[in-house]
Amino acid sequence: MTRGEKVIAFVQKYCFVPEGAHVGKPMVLLEFQRRFIIDIYDNPAGTSRAYLSIARKNGKSATIAALALAHLVGPEAKLNSQIISGAQSRDQAGIIYKLAEKMVNLNPELRKIVRSVPSSKMLVGLPMNVEFRSISAEAKTAHGLSPVVAILDEVGQVSGPRDEFVEAIETSQGAHDGKALLIAISTQAATDQDLFSQWLDDARQSHDPRIVAHVHSAPEGCELLDREAWKAANPALGAFRSEQDMADFAERAARLPSAENSYRWLFLNQRIEASSPFISRAVWQACGAPALPIDDVPVYGGLDLSATNDLTALVLIGNVGGVWQVHPFFWLPEDGLREKARVDRTPYDLWHDQGYLMAAPGKSVDYEYVAGILRGLFEKYDIRKVAFDRWGFRHLQPWLLKAGFSEAEIAEHFLEFGQGMQSMSPALRELEGEILNGRIAHANHPVLTMCMANAVVQTDPAGNRKLNKEKSRSRIDGAVALTMAVGAAPTSDPLIDVMAMVA
Repeated sequence: MTRGEKVIAFVQKYCFVPEGAHVGKPMVLLEFQRRFIIDIYDNPAGTSRAYLSIARKNGKSATIAALALAHLVGPEAKLNSQIISGAQSRDQAGIIYKLAEKMVNLNPELRKIVRSVPSSKMLVGLPMNVEFRSISAEAKTAHGLSPVVAILDEVGQVSGPRDEFVEAIETSQGAHDGKALLIAISTQAATDQDLFSQWLDDARQSHDPRIVAHVHSAPEGCELLDREAWKAANPALGAFRSEQDMADFAERAARLPSAENSYRWLFLNQRIEASSPFISRAVWQACGAPALPIDDVPVYGGLDLSATNDLTALVLIGNVGGVWQVHPFFWLPEDGLREKARVDRTPYDLWHDQGYLMAAPGKSVDYEYVAGILRGLFEKYDIRKVAFDRWGFRHLQPWLLKAGFSEAEIAEHFLEFGQGMQSMSPALRELEGEILNGRIAHANHPVLTMCMANAVVQTDPAGNRKLNKEKSRSRIDGAVALTMAVGAAPTSDPLIDVMAMVA
């Protein structure tokens, strides 16, 4: 047999169902589980990382426990090695240990060769002296270990692109000369910027032969009651995943719009935030065409000035062929950029290296620096209007004069734009319409995309809307700047309006 076939044979012969309706019976792996195991262990290139993303209640924890036992006393056991399963909470880590212990206790043959240490959530495989531990981020026990196999449970719960616990596990495997294996089994993360999303996207884009990634997710935009969509995200549906349970939650989500996002995330394994963004990810991505140059067209902008060390955003737009070409600019202070990336759990440092984010010298984005950038852009483009939040403009204006702007230029080209319902609501309506009709091109700029994904709107009883920074997940400065740019631009050709009135 191949390595993969040996692992499957071991699981189905020695691992018994630890709890539920079929408790005590030998595990019977479903096709999606067998395929995942075969792809891991029979990979000609050798597997360094393996990802399995499925909806909840599809046997993720039992799969982790069974794979751990295959490395503890099964065909993958290595002399004097360590195996760990990691989870974000003690309770989640405890689940994996308890399931593995139950599997051992249900099989007399395993009981003879496995010793349990409940106080440490540890199992010891006696024949090869292999240790298996369940550890959690809360316990801070990842340092000092050297696991040849690390299995991460529900890594999709990590918010942001970095996690100290996960990094500690990854770096702890460095002593195994490229033979270590990391397995992550989880539902999707909420956003593109979260750790598990970045892992899955990297696997898809890099085509690295040493990464195995199986993602079971319902199609975006599918109907909540679409049973084929259920099956796509729940490969165990009808086996040990209850169809009635799926139907009950789907009908509830269909009745209660507030429950839809969590249902799509947990039951359909879609990358959906718990709060509804201003624009859905799918609609935004549909406008991701490359942005054409705007050198020869009238240009309009929105400027969202920051506090001393926050994100500053300028978005310029120009209409080319009936489509608004979006050219964003973002700044953060150079000093402390990496630390801010860690605190915000956002890859500012990576975006800076890639050229999407500029680093202003020093510890703050000084208004003098911004004024100099604006002067250069005015000389490059035919900028007609730049909308700005009045909050910081009184501090910027003296520096504009110093940068070479005349008072007449400032009066002509800079437009005061309030952040309340009165100014924001019409601009949001225009922006929403342009996006829905595919009349913007933003080239999937990652910083702007993050801001749009974070943006949440607040609505008053009259239906007026504004962007709400307090309710948003994180930075929305780019979304504010884009909204103001659209608000500053003419919504239609005045000549066409006059001709329509005459007609």
